[in-house]
Amino acid sequence: MAARSLSLCMIVKNEERTLARSLDSARGVATEIVVIDTGSTDATRRIAESRGATVHEFDFAFVDFAAARNHALSFARGEWILSLDADETLASASVPLIREIVARNENAGYYFERINHYRDSPKPTRDHVVRLFPNRPEYRYRGRVHETIDASILAAGGRLIPTAIRIDHDFSSRTEIRQEKNRHYIEILNEEISANPGDHSRLDFLAAEYHQLGMFEQATQIRERIAQLRPLDPEAHLRAGIYHLLYKVDRARALADFAEALRLRPGYKEAESFLQLLDRECAAK
Repeated sequence: MAARSLSLCMIVKNEERTLARSLDSARGVATEIVVIDTGSTDATRRIAESRGATVHEFDFAFVDFAAARNHALSFARGEWILSLDADETLASASVPLIREIVARNENAGYYFERINHYRDSPKPTRDHVVRLFPNRPEYRYRGRVHETIDASILAAGGRLIPTAIRIDHDFSSRTEIRQEKNRHYIEILNEEISANPGDHSRLDFLAAEYHQLGMFEQATQIRERIAQLRPLDPEAHLRAGIYHLLYKVDRARALADFAEALRLRPGYKEAESFLQLLDRECAAK
């Protein structure tokens, strides 16, 4: 059976410091590279083209990352899509895992584990993002910032599957630059929420932005709102409980949140752990 083709899709702007390393990390799996440039003034375009990428321009005067990523998808000719940012590198051990998934050719999006490295912190953080999926016209990104493709995959009948594939994210910008970005994203997220109040996914990202700025009162309010909007979601109640326990310090509400999470998901380990912590604190008084 012939190997299935795969398009690496990226959006970039002034990424000359990291782009070559990112592109090289996917060399063993990508059969096509599509790069969308949103206004670079450095050597980004030359670096991309030197590694075989087709580069297309995109007007980013109106910030919309989903539109830029979907622009890249419109040019992709591979049967599968691999999405990376210019400051991300694919772990070499993950290349054969991608080949195996693509060969199975299932209707699914695949989560990668992302290791976020910070210049001003020795401790990385981890999250999971969908970065591999079939090239289908109904699979498109949503969200001007924190854009995701998860919802469209599920809406089209696909599944979302975790994998052992890993990417390293060189989050090297200084704290003040990241905070400026956080504030800008909060503004855009609030615009999106006002325009489409039914898209609850925007609230999760808004809470995270407030948290990163240390605005815990606002983050707690958003977590409370999410729990109200998703009364049957145990994770929503768990997260609200964590904020009531650690940031707003309302132990009675935290206890109720964790209890509700456990009721909705019997055996929920995280909820049980927090309830045990509260019990020990109460017993120690």
